Amino acid sequence: MKSRWFNYKDRAVSLRKQGFSYREIEQTLSVPRSTLSHWLRHIELTPGQKLRLEQSTGNGLIKARIKASQWHRNQKKLRLQKAKEEAETVLNNIEMSDDIVELALAMLYLGEGAKSGTTAIGNSNPLIMRFFLAILVKKYQLDPLKIRFDLHIRIDQDPEEIKDYWAKELDVPLDRFKYVVADKGTAGRTTYPSYRGVCIINCGNIAIQRKLIHLYNLFCQKVIDEWAVSSAG
Repeated sequence: MKSRWFNYKDRAVSLRKQGFSYREIEQTLSVPRSTLSHWLRHIELTPGQKLRLEQSTGNGLIKARIKASQWHRNQKKLRLQKAKEEAETVLNNIEMSDDIVELALAMLYLGEGAKSGTTAIGNSNPLIMRFFLAILVKKYQLDPLKIRFDLHIRIDQDPEEIKDYWAKELDVPLDRFKYVVADKGTAGRTTYPSYRGVCIINCGNIAIQRKLIHLYNLFCQKVIDEWAVSSAG
């Protein structure tokens, strides 16, 4: 008894002898792979046919990699969007106040701030530095002209170009940047174009530093204590 695919056998054999892969023949004729394997197992391919098959396989792998890469990019976009939406939900549930803003600054200071001698934060992210500067001026009523701005850059960067960048980002006069130090240890290594060094904002008011340090220590301990009680209950 002939199989339902029998009328496709000659066409399948012809395609195989032209160097088509089992996958390509299966897609073209809609014949099961198992049937093709039985029909075509004895066919010997010429060097030219083998080359065509190798090229087809290679192109298939390239297409598969491109498709997989695109899938991963799309998945990453979805994860980033989900994270953004979750963050927006948290922020919308917070009643903004001066105390909340100061607490946020204290937690930032925990990671980025100077812990002795002065009140200062250094970072390469202009948003972080604008946040710190805004609070110094609006919350603590500091004179912007008395706030110091320093820069730490890599050896292959142009100091004047970096000063101009940060002056525009922070909306402060260019002459406020007095001190620029280049890291000699970076000699011989090319800097990424997007990197604009580290800006340090120093207000010199030790009282602010002391308050922020006490605030983040007390807050962390309060969370630990309250969660411990909640877990025990």
